Amino acid sequence: MSIKTICVIGGSGFVGRHVCAALAARGYRVRVPTRSAERSKHLTTLPTVELLAADVHDAATLKELFHGCDAVINLVGVLHGGRGNASFNAAHVEQARTVVAACRETGVRRLLHMSALNAATDGPSDYLRSKGEAETIVRASGLEVTIFRPSVIFGREDKFLNTFAALIKSLPAVIVPAARARFQPVYVGDVAQAFAESLATQDSIGKHYELCGPTVYTLKELVQFVAQTTGHCRLIFGADTTLTNIMAFAMECLPGKMMSLDNVRSMTVDSVCHDCTFPFGIAPQSVEATAPAWLAYRTPRGRYAAFRDRTQR
Repeated sequence: MSIKTICVIGGSGFVGRHVCAALAARGYRVRVPTRSAERSKHLTTLPTVELLAADVHDAATLKELFHGCDAVINLVGVLHGGRGNASFNAAHVEQARTVVAACRETGVRRLLHMSALNAATDGPSDYLRSKGEAETIVRASGLEVTIFRPSVIFGREDKFLNTFAALIKSLPAVIVPAARARFQPVYVGDVAQAFAESLATQDSIGKHYELCGPTVYTLKELVQFVAQTTGHCRLIFGADTTLTNIMAFAMECLPGKMMSLDNVRSMTVDSVCHDCTFPFGIAPQSVEATAPAWLAYRTPRGRYAAFRDRTQR
């Protein structure tokens, strides 16, 4: 079956905007449900993307959205568990169950699902366990499913490297919790390309893909990279287990929590790929090759260059 129209759940988020752009570039018609048109206006420049006001947690609404679609992409996820629809169970488990049911009832056979590296029903954290349970639901759906399991995703609009950059700018020294936790960061553009390519590849049905960049870093190494790239000389220390837990407990009590105890439990398992072959022949971009394009604008010289670009001088 030729796929022409795709509904992207979570399409207005960080990863979603890049997935939608990749799909639009290939000529797909893309439906993006959103609860905030203002927060999704960046998608209005994409010619084949249609924004629809909708609550994606409502089963009846999803069925309406899916009518006439050839495929569905589910990108909904939360890093920090909250209340209501922001809880791990609601955002990962129940959302997957609702999406699968709506696909079945509307005859949509193709489903692409965003999971996470190390997702498992017996994982060390609520986040990873809920992601694992969602995978179980999707795999048992009887649909034509492809699952993606990325390591931490970075990009211009991320809340990962940019958070470190903000901290480094404002603090004379940085204490890094879980400093030895290992990651294999993957560029958001490469993740988006993988989603788009899989739709045109029948061989991807029934498979899961681990998505990782070319290099493994500790969290402390990533913070040091951000400091160097943004031109800040800072003292950077790694916290031991006790201090890490204290810091995580304190941070999860603050507005806009940066880290939680559940995040710390997730980081007890290295977020690195077992099979580092990136799918569909895509050559993953490295942090060093990509991130300076936006992180360097935080330096005085970078801000001057950005000003010159805007004024065309």
